Amino acid sequence: MSRISLVAVLAAVSLIANVGCATKKYVRNQITPINNKIGELDEITAKNSRDIKDVDGKAQQGIQAADQADQRAAAAGQSADQANQKAAHVTTGLNGLQGTVENLDNFKPVSSTTVQFGVSKATLTKADEQLLDEFAQKIADQRHYIVQVEGHTDDTGPAAYNAQLSRRRADAVIMYLASKHNIPTFRIYVIGLGENSPVAENNNAAGRAKNRRVDVQLLTNSLESTSAQAAPPAAEPTQPDLRH
Repeated sequence: MSRISLVAVLAAVSLIANVGCATKKYVRNQITPINNKIGELDEITAKNSRDIKDVDGKAQQGIQAADQADQRAAAAGQSADQANQKAAHVTTGLNGLQGTVENLDNFKPVSSTTVQFGVSKATLTKADEQLLDEFAQKIADQRHYIVQVEGHTDDTGPAAYNAQLSRRRADAVIMYLASKHNIPTFRIYVIGLGENSPVAENNNAAGRAKNRRVDVQLLTNSLESTSAQAAPPAAEPTQPDLRH
């Protein structure tokens, strides 16, 4: 090969090498921005995905909070309804109680009896029961009545004990009247007065015996009883004239 040919071949090889290097560099320069852009897009996509998840989570929390608020509102509504019903019952009861208290002024005593008790005793004897039986017979024909029961003691012993003892004595009378003679308990007014209302002196045995007692009194409503008595009898129905 001649020198000139060799030089030409070497020049061609050098030119090809330079062209290859230039091509690679060009391709790399073109691809690098694209790769960078793809990376930015990936980051944006990932951020958007996270934001969507955050928004969805907050939305679910909002829905749950709204449901809980609805449940609390429903519970509050039910509580309000129950409170209104209780208030209505209380108002009705107070009105009825007021009517009863006002009506008490019209009740007048009709009959009474007294049951005596032993020292620190609150049980009825056969004689006591017989007295209450006789008293209960006077109630049978009454319609508008109440029974007033007052328990008492003498002044021996502590006042607090005497107050409890007087109430136990009154309760014994009430239980007997209710169970033996079916007297409704709502018609019975009871009070334990302890040693505060003696009928005799407590400085001797006879006086103390009189103070260990339960006073039972039958009262009737004078106005209603008078109205019932004054009301004219119901007219008898007339028989139709069947004659033709």
